[in-house]
Amino acid sequence: MNGAWAQARRLLVVRLDNIGDVVMTGPMLRALKENLPDAHLTLMASPGGSKAASLLPWVDDVLTWRVVWQDLGRLPLDPARELEMIEAMKSGGYDGAVVLTSFKQTPHPAGYACYLAGIPLRLGESKEWGGGVLTDELPAAPDGLHQAERNLRLVEHAGFRVRDRALGLRVPEEARTSVAVLLQGRGVTPGSPYLLLNPWTSARSRNYPTDRFALAARRVAEETGWPVVVSGTEADRERGRALLGLLGDRGVDLIGSTDLAGLAALVEGANLLLTSNTSTMHIADALRTPEVVLFAGTELEEQWRPRDTPYRLLRRETSCSPCYAFTCPYAQECLDIPPGEVAEACLSLLSEVEVQA
Repeated sequence: MNGAWAQARRLLVVRLDNIGDVVMTGPMLRALKENLPDAHLTLMASPGGSKAASLLPWVDDVLTWRVVWQDLGRLPLDPARELEMIEAMKSGGYDGAVVLTSFKQTPHPAGYACYLAGIPLRLGESKEWGGGVLTDELPAAPDGLHQAERNLRLVEHAGFRVRDRALGLRVPEEARTSVAVLLQGRGVTPGSPYLLLNPWTSARSRNYPTDRFALAARRVAEETGWPVVVSGTEADRERGRALLGLLGDRGVDLIGSTDLAGLAALVEGANLLLTSNTSTMHIADALRTPEVVLFAGTELEEQWRPRDTPYRLLRRETSCSPCYAFTCPYAQECLDIPPGEVAEACLSLLSEVEVQA
């Protein structure tokens, strides 16, 4: 590897997006730790993304910050907040910083913050010229490159060897235990099969209709005899009532009952995950849980799709895709998929997995 990076002992990895984006840093973090086993790795992440750190065994510390350059207009004007961030970064005494971005993001605000914090090595990928903000600047990859590969390409540019390119997570044992207790308390015997339904995302444009999710899941439950375990946050409770009503006695309500580690344990124990395009899709890929994903036309499939677990992605081709919108101005034609088709995809994938087993 590059001589200066080979000497680094304290590294800051900057990924300031959501949970799924942080999950996809796993292969890159693994590579850093394997090349520099004595290095201390700090993940700088958003409040949401920081929740995934406990699932990534290569992370030694977390610096949580909501940065102004990725804000959607909610943060008030407060330059002192950014100066405090620089001081927090400076106090880490980092030898190098790896700035991770998606295909449409620039590394230069984060890189400049690292520069002001006195971090001597600063690695990032950029479509535009950034002067001396980055010490190691990689020309941008094609937009369609998978995000995990984009991350790995960056550290390979600095000379790090990559042994394993697959996503990976560590589910805490206490999360497994607490989830087993939750399931048993709702009539699901530990180790027995179940379908995990994770229907909602934070972006309305990516949400398949709740009633259709319920009808598809109920059909799978009727064919397999499995319960349908429903996960979600406390904010999903209101819309969860209608879904659970449609599931009837097949539904197992765990909405708002788990943290992210508990959700990972639920995904790990599931025989099949049925989900929208959200962080659970990446968690299932990391844990090799078969999954059927209602993948809205908001993004390019090749950038985010599962790579190492059996899966089906379902969507309709539309002229407006990819739109990258949080709300759809039309009628979500990209997710106009009958529940029967979703159920058939689930059953087909299960039969394929059984043949391979």
